[in-house]
Amino acid sequence: MFIPGELIALLTFPGVIIHEWAHKMFCDWSKVKVFKVKYFQFWNREAGFVLHEQPTKLSQTFWISVGPLLFNSVIVILLGYIITHIEPSTIKYYLLLWLAFSTGLHAFPSNPDAQNVLSDSKELLAKHRFRFWYYFAYPFFGMIWLANRLRIYWFDVFYTAFLIYIGMSI
Repeated sequence: MFIPGELIALLTFPGVIIHEWAHKMFCDWSKVKVFKVKYFQFWNREAGFVLHEQPTKLSQTFWISVGPLLFNSVIVILLGYIITHIEPSTIKYYLLLWLAFSTGLHAFPSNPDAQNVLSDSKELLAKHRFRFWYYFAYPFFGMIWLANRLRIYWFDVFYTAFLIYIGMSI
C-alpha cells in the first residue's frame, strides 16, 4: 500500500522534529556552525533540514549524519519502556505510542546524509590511502541506502515496532 510522503510527514511530524533536532544537537556537539534549521515544513519536498558549514573531519560528518538514528532509536526504546507503565486504552497510552512510532519512523538518516559520509570518506581516501577507518563509509552508505529503499516494504515500521518491543521488555 502506497502512502504519500507528505501525508506520512504530517501524521508523524514529532518524529521529523526530533530527527532534525538530533542533527542540530550533533552539529553543536561537533562544533559545526549551523546556519539555518527548519524543524518541520509540510509544503516542501524535505519535511525539515539543518543547514550547516562543511565539517572539517570525517567524524563530524559521521556523527551529524548518524545522530538521528541513535537519538531517535533511544527515544523510541525509552517511550516503549514508559508505555509499559501506563494503563492501556487510555489517551496517554495511545499518545505515547503515536509519539514512539512517529519518532522511530524518522530514525534513519536520509540518503543525502549517508552520501555526505561517503563523499567525505572518498575525499580523505584520495589523500590518505591506508586509513582503514575511511573504508567503513561504504557499508554504512549501503545499509542506509538499503534501509531507505526498504521503506516501501514498511521496514521503518518493523524497525520501530522492534524498538518499542525492546523498550517494553526492559
